[in-house]
Amino acid sequence: MELEAFAAQLNFSLDPFQAQACRALEAGHGVLVCAPTGAGKTVVGEFAVHLALAASRKCFYTTPIKALSNQKYADLVDRYGKASVGLLTGDSSINSDAPVVVMTTEVLRNMLYANSPTLRGLSHVVMDEVHFLADRFRGAVWEEVILHLSEDVRLVSLSATVSNAEEFGSWMETVRGDTAVIVDEVRPIPLWQHIMVGRRMFDLFDTKAQARDPAARLVVDRSLVRHLKQHEELARAESWEPRGRGGRGGRTNYRPPSRPDVIARLDDDGLLPAITFIFSRAGCDAAVAQCLRSRLRLTTEEQAAEIAEIVERHTGELPKSDLAVLGYWEWREGVERGIAGHHAGMLPAFRHAVEELFVKGLVRAVFATETLALGINMPARTVVLERLVKYNGETHAELTPGEYTQLTGRAGRRGIDVEGHAVVLWQPGIEATEVAGLASTRTFPLRSSFRPSYNMSINLIDQMGAKESRSLLERSFAQYQADRSVVGLVRTIERNEAALVPLAEKLGGVDGEYFEYARLRERVRARERELERQGRTDRRKDAVASLVALRRGDVIAIPVGKRAGMAVVLEPDTDPTDPRPLILTVDKWAGRVSAADFPSPAKALGTMRLPKFVDHHTARSRRDLAAALRSTQIAVPGRRGKRKSPASSDPELATLQRSMRSHPCHTAADRDQLDRVGERYNKLARETETLRQKVAATTNSLARTFDRIVHLLGERGYIEAAELGGPDVGPHGITEDGQRLSRIYSESDLLVAECLRHGVWKGLGPAELAAVVSTMVYESRQDGETGDRGPTGAVRHALGETMGLWSALRADEVRHKLPLTREPDFGFATAVYKWASAEPLVDALVAAGNRGQALSAGDFVRWCRQVIDLLDQVYSTAPDREVRAAASKAVTTIRRGVVAVDAA
Repeated sequence: MELEAFAAQLNFSLDPFQAQACRALEAGHGVLVCAPTGAGKTVVGEFAVHLALAASRKCFYTTPIKALSNQKYADLVDRYGKASVGLLTGDSSINSDAPVVVMTTEVLRNMLYANSPTLRGLSHVVMDEVHFLADRFRGAVWEEVILHLSEDVRLVSLSATVSNAEEFGSWMETVRGDTAVIVDEVRPIPLWQHIMVGRRMFDLFDTKAQARDPAARLVVDRSLVRHLKQHEELARAESWEPRGRGGRGGRTNYRPPSRPDVIARLDDDGLLPAITFIFSRAGCDAAVAQCLRSRLRLTTEEQAAEIAEIVERHTGELPKSDLAVLGYWEWREGVERGIAGHHAGMLPAFRHAVEELFVKGLVRAVFATETLALGINMPARTVVLERLVKYNGETHAELTPGEYTQLTGRAGRRGIDVEGHAVVLWQPGIEATEVAGLASTRTFPLRSSFRPSYNMSINLIDQMGAKESRSLLERSFAQYQADRSVVGLVRTIERNEAALVPLAEKLGGVDGEYFEYARLRERVRARERELERQGRTDRRKDAVASLVALRRGDVIAIPVGKRAGMAVVLEPDTDPTDPRPLILTVDKWAGRVSAADFPSPAKALGTMRLPKFVDHHTARSRRDLAAALRSTQIAVPGRRGKRKSPASSDPELATLQRSMRSHPCHTAADRDQLDRVGERYNKLARETETLRQKVAATTNSLARTFDRIVHLLGERGYIEAAELGGPDVGPHGITEDGQRLSRIYSESDLLVAECLRHGVWKGLGPAELAAVVSTMVYESRQDGETGDRGPTGAVRHALGETMGLWSALRADEVRHKLPLTREPDFGFATAVYKWASAEPLVDALVAAGNRGQALSAGDFVRWCRQVIDLLDQVYSTAPDREVRAAASKAVTTIRRGVVAVDAA
């Protein structure tokens, strides 16, 4: 057996779940393996490599990010030698015809669409971190690969622990055939949970109770609860302490321990190396700087010398003139002291050096953003969480149990540590029960993010025609999940419909007079509900407008509720959607109010002078202001008359009510009894219709989006218009422009194709073309970053033409009810123009900055490489020879200096 031969090469024994998965794979099944971080899932992927080589076939090993691809490539080269292993990423192509090729998932997707000859002889595909298919930006790629791979290819899917593994496995079996689902929820290294309060470390759970009975319910440690209660009482007392002579008052004086103190405490307890997750790049950099200002040093002189050698290997090719602007010397001092940051804004050469140093145990304290939790092999003994809230791209939100589990999963190094540790730093507002809930919940459902794009749709049509493409979309995990959600709705609809039949019979049947009367009463009530909603909307609109109009010092009356009475505006709020001005009432309460507090519009009854600075947190300040408010002698108006209801003057409602009153059944003797039956019938009928609408919106939702894309592409000439009226659009229905679109893999794929087709980028020099192309990929990290309109007249003209095409495309997308192509972002245009024009790095970084802050070197390199990737596509697809030449030259001019170093 091949499993025995493979296991004999390992220096450890296979865990039960690993052996089970490998046996299923050797038996010819596909496998889905879900296990915690560090459990050793990749052993199953490596066995797939072994099986392919033993059969003289090929195995592709896919990963979500280039760093993981590089890491896996190095591992497999160590085992099988350079001749047997290749690497394909956006930046690297090494030995692509090897029997084992490591690649990013996008590379395999592109191969499948292009029917690449490299696919011949492929027997196994490993999809590492397959739960990435939930990623809303890139997740569709995973499903495309799963759906497109030949049926005879065995798929090995490796995932973090998800709570719906059976559902995902069931779908895999539907689209890929026999698939074994192996779930292992046991961490190979036990994880202990702690809360650090000041410099004191507490166990989160009662470890003694756990030791006595491992199956017992987890209980929060009582000593921790007592300690936190004392802290909260102290904080509460201080927050209400009046400000006297020499007293601060109003705020708790609790100070969390400094980062150097936290690391020193962990070091004293033997809990290093540690990763501290800070959900901000600037926060990571500030943490390193704070440690460097202290006396903290975590390395010996011998270790510092070894670190210097590794640093030189990673950074030796960096231009010496750029080292200062890259922050090289500060970064090097940190790593030589065993301290470093890790985030996407770092220069790749710095980040990769940190990864190697951490794995070797030379860097012992890393401050990282959550991107480190995505699969890079950097386990630690301890993981520290400074906060339980992070910015998710739209708002600051609390960590989910899944996110907490993924982050703390880094703690505990297999083969090194006997246990791992997760430490939450306490601060006022954090409840021990809240942390316990995060730590004890394992709910992490996998949700598909699959949606058809223009590029995907044109490739599907080119390969299999519209009919088969629609069928493939209906087999996606996204539609599978949607349809499963519909099953319960359909059952409810069927039960409701069965219950409606006897109710209709009690009303004399659907053709009877009572039934007609009941439907008429329902129309009256429906109109009343509609008018009531309209009235609420109008009242809220008036209330919002009145709150937006308030100014500092305005005296108002709060009409209802426990805060009713006179109040003064301390801080206005002009948010047009949900204004929440800060007010102080005569009862000394300070807080924010909203439109919900004003059934009638707020009105300034007068004004009062306020001090320049108002500290509404202190009791004394609130008391003095409330006294001043009372002394204004502004009168609170009496209760106003009730606002007139829209129903009182609605002609449609009046007509319906007259029809109802004149109906013969309105005066029937048994009307009250039948009315109750009619109300039950109407309510159930309303609920059933709502459910039907949900089912209609869910069923075949992806196919409907695909049909709309097909029509838009047909209108614009990417598909033969004659084909649109027929039953199918076959491969020959794709125009030359459509073939070009099929080779453009970008979020703005159709806009790029339109720009090439209309020739709006013709006549640009290499640096100018790079500037314009950057607007298709760059996304500003902060609102308000738009950049200037271009460094040259030619760029400005091309961008103007590009924006015109974008506006027209967006209008078509609105008409076809399709997701909107994002607006081109000018924020990187001048920076990449300067860089492609051989100007110094510092000038390019400053040009790409915002609000006086230069762009980070890591972000600059990342955006440059994305521009290079799209320029490569422009080079291979542009119909104009000059544009292709400019794209090729631009790639060469951008790929220099820091952009060319450590391209991974």
